[in-house]
Amino acid sequence: MAGLVYSYLRFSDPRQAAGHSSERQAAYAARWAAEHGLQLDESLTLRDEGLSAYHQRHVKSGALGVFLAAVEGGQVPEGSVLVVEALDRLSRAEPIQAQAQLAQIVNAGITVVTASDGKAYSRAQLKANPMDLVYSLLVMIRAHEESDTKSKRVTAAILKQCRGWQAGTWRGKVRNGKDPQWVRETAEGWELVPERAEAVREMARLYLAGQSGRRILDKLAEAGLSPVDGPSSSTHLYKILKSPALIGTKRLTVAGEEFELQGYYPAALTPEQWSELQAAGDQRVRRGGRTGAGDVPHVITGIGITYCGYCGCAMSGQNLFGKIKRQGDRLSPGYRRLLCAGQQYASGRCKYPKSRSVAPVEAALMNYCSDIMNLRALYAGDRAQPLRSELAKLRTRAAEIDAQLQRVSAALLSSTDAPATFVRLARELEEEKGKVEAATAAAERQLESLARGDVDGVDAKWRDLAAGVAALDVDARLQARQLVADTFDRITVYASGFRPGRDPADIIDVLLLAKGGVARALRIDTQGGWIAGEVQLPG
Repeated sequence: MAGLVYSYLRFSDPRQAAGHSSERQAAYAARWAAEHGLQLDESLTLRDEGLSAYHQRHVKSGALGVFLAAVEGGQVPEGSVLVVEALDRLSRAEPIQAQAQLAQIVNAGITVVTASDGKAYSRAQLKANPMDLVYSLLVMIRAHEESDTKSKRVTAAILKQCRGWQAGTWRGKVRNGKDPQWVRETAEGWELVPERAEAVREMARLYLAGQSGRRILDKLAEAGLSPVDGPSSSTHLYKILKSPALIGTKRLTVAGEEFELQGYYPAALTPEQWSELQAAGDQRVRRGGRTGAGDVPHVITGIGITYCGYCGCAMSGQNLFGKIKRQGDRLSPGYRRLLCAGQQYASGRCKYPKSRSVAPVEAALMNYCSDIMNLRALYAGDRAQPLRSELAKLRTRAAEIDAQLQRVSAALLSSTDAPATFVRLARELEEEKGKVEAATAAAERQLESLARGDVDGVDAKWRDLAAGVAALDVDARLQARQLVADTFDRITVYASGFRPGRDPADIIDVLLLAKGGVARALRIDTQGGWIAGEVQLPG
């Protein structure tokens, strides 16, 4: 026999590692290696603490999975030995799966030795004593049954606790899933970790102000704040902002049943703040944008609502950093451009292509919306009507899907040999139902947000941001960008005026369509001045 000796330890509960089994197994592995003239590989740590062999987490994300991959890749020398406490340390999965893992190791020319009974499982040993294979299978059956029984008991207990919490008859701790890192456990329950709760509140504030995930992380780092241990990412940040744990709700799924345990944790945000946060998340395309070093975020483009009046193509913003020098620490207005995507087509899709400075358009819009009378006129329409119409359509579609699912289910139940098309149709309907439900929840959140909205005070927000927008302050421009997205459904730009060739050369016409259907036309000169007038939208 040639090769190395490896020792693998696994504890489903990390507290088990405090005992003597790890020391006993390490001594056994060293002794076994010495007795058989092999070298114990102490450089490779094969240790899984707190990883379940029943759910195969030790294979999916643990040291055993790494070892099996090394075996598969031929990186473990043939003739090597893997020492474990017992076979159930390797697996407590279904017996056929557990034995496949043992076979994978043995077929690679590696011997598995169990320290608890001194048995060795190798190809030669199993060929000479086939009953050892039967014995290993019996051990795996027993281990799986024990874990399966325990799992069912634990699941039943958790189900009882969750139902009791929802019924108000039980207020203990539910040991299922991960708890958020901005709370800590106490003898009575949970409490907020002050500095981390401050971090999630600041995250929410910055996100609602239109900041991108990357910029929020940078600002938190500057302030020395973090909602979690270790480094984070934009993806993780967005996941936190969607977590109902922010308002104290623990959400979990047990045996296919979904629960929301309200009031389980102390709340870091109010329900109103969280609802506004979810409504903002539904419009992520209108949030953030690139804000890298030296960048100047545009206020009216990049949010999916600004279009060319001549060809209907989207309008985009461009900063010509590479061609000019800054004026002091500011980018010259003439080098912040507003472009029609139709200009890029070789066929000349846009009949009146013209690149314009976006600065006067931004100035006119900020000035116009800083007047409370103008805002009252914009808010005069029923801003919720489009959302109510969308909700009605979604609910109608949800009812249609439910009816279709009932018919397909009935067909599947009545057929002893259901066609594959029926099964596929059922799956497609379930997927569509999930999307419709998500869209319905998003529309409901938008309605709630509109219901809380009030025009009073909004004019002050526009006025406060106007100077920062003109000074190219990134934070002010991101907040203004969000106000634009929250106020308007569509901005249509006529870069050469409504009547190209007949209107003055220094005129830009902009048609503003507010949420709720109220329209206003702004005629803007190159200095950002404007003349407003109500227009009748074509039917």
